[in-house]
Amino acid sequence: MTKNGRSGRRAVLVGAAVAGMGPGPTHAQPVFDSHFHIIDPRFPLIANEGYLPPPYLLPAYRAAAGKLGITAGAVVSGSFQGFDQTYLRATLAELGPGWVGVAQVPPDITDAALLDLSHAGVRALRFNMYRGRIDSVDDVVALATRAHAVAGWHAEIYADAAALRPYVDRLGRMPAPLSIDHLGMTQAGLPVLLDLVSAGVKVKATGFGRVKMDVPQALAAIAARDPAALMFGTDLPSTRAARPFEASDVDLLRNALGPDLARRALWDNAKAFYG
Repeated sequence: MTKNGRSGRRAVLVGAAVAGMGPGPTHAQPVFDSHFHIIDPRFPLIANEGYLPPPYLLPAYRAAAGKLGITAGAVVSGSFQGFDQTYLRATLAELGPGWVGVAQVPPDITDAALLDLSHAGVRALRFNMYRGRIDSVDDVVALATRAHAVAGWHAEIYADAAALRPYVDRLGRMPAPLSIDHLGMTQAGLPVLLDLVSAGVKVKATGFGRVKMDVPQALAAIAARDPAALMFGTDLPSTRAARPFEASDVDLLRNALGPDLARRALWDNAKAFYG
């Protein structure tokens, strides 16, 4: 349970906007959503640890995003999508300019295939170390370095940051820029995360209802270490989270950071990172 959450409540997000989200806050500035998923059963889906998520289609996301002032963002491949890129290509083509993709790719992907995905709007590759799809940090560094050299991509890691403690120096020196999903997941991982931030790593301010930490304290600590580090995201549709995303999470971030740092987290930092 998070200190800011109501972990007992679970919404079902199937072909509709976030249940109970309400009209959402009104912001003068645009918002970049650095992390959301589209789950379209027209394309391949793979059960992960016995879990297959319900559909969450692009119209449902657009309805939710419109209430939050989101005008750009990054659609992220989930564990349940494996290495399939057909859904990502279709989603990016429908979203259009201002939106980018984060793909999961096999280690033997060709340079030509990386460039082809880049032309389709992919700007990063994701490594899911939280649910066991990556064997070693050596694999992460090798593929991330090649994708950056070939296509200019950055890398994203989904992990409990505490498990990355032995690899802080290696990840911090990696040629490819790097971000960590969901605030590094745990309070125990926060010191490791802050060491990574000091090395230039970015952090997604996402998944407040799935992490096990004091979210406002973590946000403030990360922004104090590097004002350019935090990148807000909705994590919609919040698959397997104890509490799904709520519009009040944006207010939580604003209250924790103050107006200037919040503006950077909601737009400037992610816009610069994803290009």
